[in-house]
Amino acid sequence: MVVKEIGSGVNESRPKLLSLLKESRITRVVVEHRDRLTCFGFHSSDALFAIQGRVIEVVNAAENEKEEFLADLARLISSFCARLYRQRRAKRTTEKLVEHLQAPEEEQS
Repeated sequence: MVVKEIGSGVNESRPKLLSLLKESRITRVVVEHRDRLTCFGFHSSDALFAIQGRVIEVVNAAENEKEEFLADLARLISSFCARLYRQRRAKRTTEKLVEHLQAPEEEQS
């Protein structure tokens, strides 16, 4: 069985990955980079898979873990900044909509 899903290890809302992890018949999970599975806690996931007799195979393993960690940290900060800006934009949009809906009808025309 081959399951393909494009996603970040920061995003927990990945239905294909979650269903794959729940399926005990899947004995080998192949990921392009380990941070595609999870940004943090990869070794814990690997240990849990090993206990279950399953394997996580990383195609492009990092040669330098310190550089990989710094790259992960930069991606994480970027992801959280983008999320923060989306929340601010959504709040402003909601506030404008509420103002518009609360305005007297003659102003809306």
